[in-house]
Formats: sequence, structure tokens, C-alpha cells
Amino acid sequence: MRILLIGPPGAGKGTQAARLAVHLSIPHISTGDLFREHIGQGTELGRHAHTHIRTGLLVPDWVTVGVLEERLARPDTERGFLLDGFPRNLAQAQALDGMTAGPEPRLDAVLVLEIPEAEVVSRIAGRRLCGRDREHVFHVDHSPPAVAGTCDVCGGELYRRDDDREATVRRRLEVYRSETAPVVGHYQAQGLVTTISALGRVQEVLDRALVAIGRGQVDDSGASSC
Repeated sequence: MRILLIGPPGAGKGTQAARLAVHLSIPHISTGDLFREHIGQGTELGRHAHTHIRTGLLVPDWVTVGVLEERLARPDTERGFLLDGFPRNLAQAQALDGMTAGPEPRLDAVLVLEIPEAEVVSRIAGRRLCGRDREHVFHVDHSPPAVAGTCDVCGGELYRRDDDREATVRRRLEVYRSETAPVVGHYQAQGLVTTISALGRVQEVLDRALVAIGRGQVDDSGASSC
């Protein structure tokens, strides 16, 4: 299956993309991961991406399209793929049309995660990261540390990223809405879009995604039912 997952910051898009890809046995392709891969390998595309990322600028469309085109040409995408973080605008969506053109449908499904803005702000603004290891993540309401401000795992001091402050989150949501609305409209015209709620437990959201693509549900043990 060829699936595109779209969702605002804080909707759990990365988590759902990874789980859905494993369930369907297709590669999960994230543009963020591709940038890091190309930067690490020192490719020309990676050098251009790094120049923009380190200065806080958006990576140009031609670079983003370039790393994705290279990734979709690899053999493991023959059975399908799940795209996470692409396309971010209409120009990228049109480029993807060209990459996936052929006798088969361009995409099988476009899943749009829907979540109230207040919930996004609450999820992101309440997030705290460990200063020693950023893999240790807490939330002031949903998963607070035993001792306020201190990581349960290693004792490091917890902090909030500048990008996670409420005003910044709301600006990110404005950008998402302005850029994504044309993308969703593009795929709605092709009859590919299904909107699913991103509220609830991770498993519940995954169940909704599986139903949307006609693959039944999975229970908490990971078993599927159709």
C-alpha cells in the first residue's frame, strides 16, 4: 500500500506512522530521517539541507523532493510505503504525483489526523525533555516525573524547548493550516482523503487508521482482526 499520513504538530503522527508501517510491513519514510541520513553521508543534497537547517531556514522544495525521489527508488518500496512529513505544500504534492505516476493508483490512501488546537497546545507545551538524554521525555500532566524538574531515569534536569512554548506552538499550527489545506484539497479531489480523530490512546488511533484503509483493527496484544 502507498499511504500518506498528514497531521499537525502534536497529533502523534510520527508514532502512528511507525506503528502503521510495521503492521503493514512497508517502510516508514520520514523526510526528517532522510535529511539526517543524507547529512550523515555527506551527499550533495545533504549538504544543501544542512546549510538551511543549521541557520533555521526551511529546506527548499527541490532538496526535499530530491531526497524523497532517491528514497522511493530503493527496492524496498516496491510493496508500498508510508510517507510522514511529505508533502508539506502543494508544489511537493504535485512533485509526488510525478514520482508515483504509472498504471497503478498514485496513492492508496491519505489519512489526515484531526485534533483540536487546545489539545495540541496542551500536549506540546507540557512536554519536558531531559538535559542529559533527550530520549527521556515527560509531560507535566500526562506523565510527570516523580520529582518535579528531575528526570526519573538519570536524574538530569528537565527543560522545555523554545519550540514547545505556547506562542511558538500556535504559530506552528498557523503555518501547518496554511500549507496543508491546499495539500488536503489536492488529494480530496482524487478521492483519497479520510479524516480520523487523533484523540485517545495510541492503540485507539491506530485502530481507526486500520479501519480507514480496510485492514480491520488490532487489539492491545498486536493481533489483527478483520
